[in-house]
Amino acid sequence: MPLNKIVKTELIKIAVNPDGYPDETLPEIAFAGRSNVGKSSLLNSVMNRKDLARTSSKPGKTRTINFYEINNEIRLVDLPGYGYAIASQKEMDNWKKYIETYFHERKNLVGIVQVVDIRHKPSKDDIIMNDFIKLSGLKSMVVATKGDKISKGKYQQAIKEIRTTLNTKDEILAFSSLNKYGVESVRYKLWEVAYGED
Repeated sequence: MPLNKIVKTELIKIAVNPDGYPDETLPEIAFAGRSNVGKSSLLNSVMNRKDLARTSSKPGKTRTINFYEINNEIRLVDLPGYGYAIASQKEMDNWKKYIETYFHERKNLVGIVQVVDIRHKPSKDDIIMNDFIKLSGLKSMVVATKGDKISKGKYQQAIKEIRTTLNTKDEILAFSSLNKYGVESVRYKLWEVAYGED
């Protein structure tokens, strides 16, 4: 059943290396994005929870890999945010290592969601991450957050700029955690990525 009815959501594991990962019995979809892009707010909206994924006014809050389970059917994996300028080089190197290890080690990872800000042209870090995603060969999509910050009439132009900058053929979905615009489309796509059906 697609994720149109959220019955149960929970944070099941917090990890920094494979020893802390949960079992591989369910398909996992990872969420990657810059530290201030609204990734936690997107996850909360998708899971229909107010604050299960921690949000903060300070970028870089997520410094671990957080595993969330929905309806005992699918896992959403919150990866450490990238491109956080104030972080030390050691922290950034650690985050990069955590992410790369997860991508390479996880057999039940079926897809990746890249989260970008609809208001801005993707950054150099966004481009690097998207290239990395392409090389992974996994199913992928792009979610452009903060859709309430611009008029809906500007969505298509913004999405076109994101597509051109990332040089991607992935589906790009506009989203707003404030008014929940696009949340059902994101849920539908996640189920499709996980199970290949509607």
